[in-house]
Amino acid sequence: MPPQKLEIFKSLEGWAEDNLLVHLKPVEKYMITEEALPTYQTMLNTLDGVRDETGASLTSWAIWTRAWTAEENRHGDLLNKYLYLSGRVDMKQIEKTIQYLIGSGMDPKTENNPYLGFIYTSFQERATFISHGNTARLAKEHGDMKLAQICGIIAADEKRHETAYTKIVEKLFEIDPDGTVLALADMMRKKISMPAHLMFDGQDDNLFDNYSSVAQRIGVYTAKDYADILEFLVGRWKVETLTGLSGEGNRAQEFVCGLPARIRRLEERAAGSAKQPSSPVPFSWIFGRELVL
Repeated sequence: MPPQKLEIFKSLEGWAEDNLLVHLKPVEKYMITEEALPTYQTMLNTLDGVRDETGASLTSWAIWTRAWTAEENRHGDLLNKYLYLSGRVDMKQIEKTIQYLIGSGMDPKTENNPYLGFIYTSFQERATFISHGNTARLAKEHGDMKLAQICGIIAADEKRHETAYTKIVEKLFEIDPDGTVLALADMMRKKISMPAHLMFDGQDDNLFDNYSSVAQRIGVYTAKDYADILEFLVGRWKVETLTGLSGEGNRAQEFVCGLPARIRRLEERAAGSAKQPSSPVPFSWIFGRELVL
């Protein structure tokens, strides 16, 4: 990261205190990703200019990262307890998956770059807001009002986190529009990888792909959601109206603004040529029960 870029984040210390920390919930109001938080906190602490240099730094960036992690930890604890008390899942396999997931880590291709890192987290927080909201809806449809309540509360927390991260990127667009639009295009060319893409349960080498296929089929998180999130962020950050960009910046702007429609066309084409449902696949989490992908 060039020194002049690092100076941007140093200069935003006061701004971060006023605009990020307000999106944290007071501890006494906690009602309740989830898993693998050590990995996610580690990822944030790879980012130049905003990492927690001591483990207990008092910069606004470091305070945010630790408090965000603490809030997300509540989500994981609550969902874990719900699964345990439901008696419907094999908790040994769930815990094995969590162990493997944390041990495997993740590589979101953010390259220690806070521009890339905060674009990634903006996308991911909106994705978790949507997926928890969809899970709440499905739970309600199937009569599980408690799970619907749990996921609804978590979705509301994720929305706050989304607001905080999108504010950071919005500020970067204000200060450095060319560098930020180039970072957005770079991140979208790499594609936003899901945090759990390295999940493994000790049995299924294709666990994440199979899990994602089920999530797509039942409407928890879909390719349409991916395109919708990008379209939302492009609008939120007013990418289409950016002016004064370099030639490379203009090309990045054109690429990003046209990408949601391109993703939708590819998805429609894939859906139109979809084959018959594949053979059912067993999931160890539910005692080997087979699900259609």
